[in-house]
Amino acid sequence: MWKRGIQPVVYLAGAIENAPDAGRKWREDISFFLTHELNHQVFNPTLEENHILTPFEFRNFRHWKTADLPRFRQVVHKIIKTDIGMLINQVDYIICLWDEYVSRGGGTQGELTIAFWKQIPVYMVTTLPLTDLSSWIIGCTSEIFYDFDSLKEFLKSTYLHPKK
Repeated sequence: MWKRGIQPVVYLAGAIENAPDAGRKWREDISFFLTHELNHQVFNPTLEENHILTPFEFRNFRHWKTADLPRFRQVVHKIIKTDIGMLINQVDYIICLWDEYVSRGGGTQGELTIAFWKQIPVYMVTTLPLTDLSSWIIGCTSEIFYDFDSLKEFLKSTYLHPKK
């Protein structure tokens, strides 16, 4: 039933580069719920960068964006390849926080488009009015929630007590 065996794998999509805390807080909060209440495995890209990049790359790659573009691209390619490979081969569903910071990036938009193409469910949380979201992005979602509590209730009813 799941791509990697007995536990579903959840990918946490949303702003990193332009978010004030690199998107860490909401990912930590929802990860706790997913692992402890649903027993789901979580792919948190804010934590995975530490495993993908060398310590030197991790410390310097944002500086290389303006100082050494070829080197910057090389490092970002490692991140993109890992994230997309994970999405395509291992992820069972995505939780996405769509906030005011995500529109300044490009990764989340790409991830949701790939998820749509690969028929991976996307559960979006946003406090923004739907009129502020692109039609393309709305089209990539399976469900949209306006707070994390509603998402959690949905996930419990879907994955703990699925309707037959």
